[in-house]
Amino acid sequence: MTQGRPIGVLGAGSFGIALAAHWAKHGHPVRLWARREDLARELRETRQSSDYLPGVELPAGVRITTELRDLVGCDPVIVAVPSYGFRDVVRSLAAVWPRDEPLVVVSGAKGIEPKTLERMSEVTAEEAERAEREIAFGVLSGPSFAVELAQGAATASVIASEDEALAKHLRQRLASPTFRLYSSTDVVGVEIGGAVKNVIAIAAGVVVGLKLGHNTLAALITRGLHEIARLGLAYGGRQPTFAGLATLGDLVLTCTGDLSRNRAIGIALAEHKTREEATSGHQVAEGVRNSVAIVDLARRKGVEMPISEQMAEVLYEGKDLHEALHELMTRELKSEAEL
Repeated sequence: MTQGRPIGVLGAGSFGIALAAHWAKHGHPVRLWARREDLARELRETRQSSDYLPGVELPAGVRITTELRDLVGCDPVIVAVPSYGFRDVVRSLAAVWPRDEPLVVVSGAKGIEPKTLERMSEVTAEEAERAEREIAFGVLSGPSFAVELAQGAATASVIASEDEALAKHLRQRLASPTFRLYSSTDVVGVEIGGAVKNVIAIAAGVVVGLKLGHNTLAALITRGLHEIARLGLAYGGRQPTFAGLATLGDLVLTCTGDLSRNRAIGIALAEHKTREEATSGHQVAEGVRNSVAIVDLARRKGVEMPISEQMAEVLYEGKDLHEALHELMTRELKSEAEL
C-alpha cells in the first residue's frame, strides 16, 4: 500500500539507489532522478545499476527520470549527490519548482563545498535567496552503508533540521521498521561530523594498509573524534551530537568497515598508489576533495586538526605516509581533556 505523496531522490549513485529501493519496499512511491540518460536507461531496463549497486533491484514503485520537473509534488526531496555538485542540483530544482508548492530539501551529502567552504545547509539557504523562494532544509546522516540499507539490514541514522517540528515530521515520514531515525536540531554538528569523518577514514585506511595494528587504529579513531568535535564546536555544533550516530557511529563504521570508500582510498595510498590511481572509478570518496576544505575551515577558527592536516598533505602534496605518522606521534604531549 502506498503512503501518500512520493519521496523524491536526486542522484542515482549508490546511496540514492539504496534509499529509493528501501522506501519503495516499504510502500512509498519514489521518483529517482539520474543526471545521465544512459544510467537512467539502464535503471529502467534492468532495475539495477552495474556500476553502483549491482544486485540491488529497484522495486516497481520507483519511477526513474532525468527530468527535474518530474519531482514536483514530492515531499521531501532527498539530494543524494556529492557535495561539489550539490549547489547546481538545488539551483536547478528551485528553478523548476512551482512557487505555490512547498519545497523540502534533505541533504544526503557528507561534505563541504570546496570553493566556498560552505555546508550544504548554507548552500541551500543561498540558493533559496537567489531563487527568491523558501526552501525548508534537513540533513540525513549516520552509519549507513548503501548496500546494507538496500538489503534491509537494521540501520539507524539522524535527521536534523533547525525547525524542530520539521525534524520530527521527517523522522516519522522517512523511518521504517529497518531504518530507525532520530531527530535533531543540531544541523551544524551533524553536517560537520559527516564531512570530517571521511577524512579520518582515509587515515584509518592508511593504518590498515600499513598493517600498523589495532592499537594504532583505536588511537586514530579516538583522536579523530576529538578533531571533529573541536571543529564542530567552533562552528556552533553541540557536544552530544559528536557522541551520537551522526559522528561517532558513522566514524566507527567508516574507519572499520570493508565497504567504506574513504577507507579503501587510504589502503590504496598505503600500497603506494597515487591519489589519481586510488580514486579512479565511478564511486566518489568525499574525504579526498574535502580534506583541504576541512583544513581551511579549521584555520579560519584557529582549530588544530593534525590528522586532517597530515592527510591533506599526503593527498595533495605527496607527503610520505611514514613521515606523516611520525609527526603525529611526536607532537607536543598534552592533557587528553583538551579540546
